[in-house]
Amino acid sequence: MKKLLLALVYTALVSGANVSGALAADLDKTTLEALREGDMKKLVFHSDPKPVSANAFQLADGAGTGTLADYQGQYVLLNFWATWCAPCRKEMPQLSELQAELGSDQFQVVTLATGRNSPSGIKKFFAENGIDNLPRHQDPKQAVAREMAVLGLPITVLLNPEGQEIARLRGDAEWNSDSAKAIIQELLK
Repeated sequence: MKKLLLALVYTALVSGANVSGALAADLDKTTLEALREGDMKKLVFHSDPKPVSANAFQLADGAGTGTLADYQGQYVLLNFWATWCAPCRKEMPQLSELQAELGSDQFQVVTLATGRNSPSGIKKFFAENGIDNLPRHQDPKQAVAREMAVLGLPITVLLNPEGQEIARLRGDAEWNSDSAKAIIQELLK
């Protein structure tokens, strides 16, 4: 498939034609999929971007509410998790490492504790694991999670700068792996 797309792009460029947006998107998706190794093979890129929830969630420490629209303009790795979920707890330090290395005005890791999670329990877990660079947002009534078909935890979705879901990974993953970092770096090019 990748060779076919490259041949089509080459043919279009040699003939002086413009590469269509759809073809460029397919090429980008193929490039991103080729970077998936290990746990990242579970990351499924959608053929078309999907809308996300417009429901509000609670910001950490009673700072009010926010929505996913607040993050438009940058790529977002949105992680749905819970304090009682062992795989979620395992991957949180890895998400923190990804944010520390690649977080910028173009990319953010956003964590959203869904369901019953006490703010003090979240704060304690973050402190015990030295996590101080990720948000402690909460979705206590699972409004965002439900609307985005989060049917188990952890679920991590990748949002484009337009605020649409472009990929999803079910279950935990090594978010500090070379493969995960390569995928994010490719998006940011």
